[in-house]
Amino acid sequence: MTTLGFQLYSARNFPPLSDTLKLVAGEGYKEVEGYGGLYATLDETALKSFRAELDANGLTMPTGHFGLDMLEKEPAQALLIAKTLGLSAIYCPHLVAELRPTDAEGWYAFGKRLSEVGKRYQDAGYTFGWHNHDFEFKALPDGSTPQEQIFAGGPDLAWEADIAWVIRGGADPFAWIESYGKKITAVHVKDIAPAGENTDEDGWADLGHGTVPWKDLLEALKKTPAKHFVLEHDNPNDIVRLAKRSIASFNSY
Repeated sequence: MTTLGFQLYSARNFPPLSDTLKLVAGEGYKEVEGYGGLYATLDETALKSFRAELDANGLTMPTGHFGLDMLEKEPAQALLIAKTLGLSAIYCPHLVAELRPTDAEGWYAFGKRLSEVGKRYQDAGYTFGWHNHDFEFKALPDGSTPQEQIFAGGPDLAWEADIAWVIRGGADPFAWIESYGKKITAVHVKDIAPAGENTDEDGWADLGHGTVPWKDLLEALKKTPAKHFVLEHDNPNDIVRLAKRSIASFNSY
């Protein structure tokens, strides 16, 4: 049976981390996903302590987000984090607006750059890929999209598909799953509130309490290599509610 993990970024505004780990473990989550703000600057001793806390709560961290700067300039630190925390997959999660290309050629080159960055991590035994937001689905002057060009430039890249961002980008997630499903190794599972609702939570919703057709999407995603399904909410105002309601919804699908 597919299980639901928890992206720890969702709990960044609800410290301490130790309480979050106890919460998600207590609600039945078995996996968590990390991000740079949690571990980028930790030394080996601190990383081992973090791993011990995961172990004590019966949690694993199979996937993690790493900024492009670290991946390119501090590969030894990225690999230390991945090895110590027990990751199997590394995803580059974002490109800030001022660095984004404006045409197809630029995005193709970016995909090639990502692919070259990823080689050292793939050689070390890790899945390596890209995690999308919404901007990758906005049409470029030639009619293609950044996401298509990234994958064209980096044909060996895996994809952690953030389905709700695909939708917010104006694209059809089912069509993307059909076309690029073989690249999907992990999925961000989050929901979008009905128009005009949850404005204090940036329009996101707890899983099963929004408009994203997750039951059908999960059925479509069964045909992909996706191994990890990770709950995320970018700006929840109640972390306990999010954790409880979302796993209950997921387990009902």
